[in-house]
Amino acid sequence: MTEDEFDAFYASAFPRIVGQVYSFTGDHGQAQDVVQEAFVRAWDRRRDILATEAPEAWIRTVAMRLAVSHWRRARRWLELVRRTPPLPDHAPGPGPEHVALVAALRQLPEPQRMAIVLHHLCDLSVEQVASETGAPTGTVKARLSRGRAALAKLLPPGEAGVVGASGEEKEEDRAR
Repeated sequence: MTEDEFDAFYASAFPRIVGQVYSFTGDHGQAQDVVQEAFVRAWDRRRDILATEAPEAWIRTVAMRLAVSHWRRARRWLELVRRTPPLPDHAPGPGPEHVALVAALRQLPEPQRMAIVLHHLCDLSVEQVASETGAPTGTVKARLSRGRAALAKLLPPGEAGVVGASGEEKEEDRAR
């Protein structure tokens, strides 16, 4: 079957097969989608399939099987959704300590903020922070010192201790 013959076959058979599949699915959009997919598969195998006596029957069968597959997939999805416990209506927001820390960090100059975040919150060493920012290690140490001093003034008492991602104060920071 040539491309022109396939186009003519498509134009005549597509609406008829969509109507038949729509009767099965009850969803016109889905019927069009599965019939279109069936025609794509027929195009890929046009030498074998369209040479048969009933290419329209082959396409209709493929479209119906695709519709059943879509229905099964939707049913499995619905069962999964029904078994999944509902999400809480309101997810808890950040705690007051976190809000205070973020507000205080915003007030720091960007280089100090970057050094504090990378060192204390991302648990990078001073050398790693220096490599990440392109600053000498001495500069990173100065930024950390100035940043910690600024945070101590900005944060309420008890919240000034900067902790790492593990939630514990770093060993090297306790020694200072």
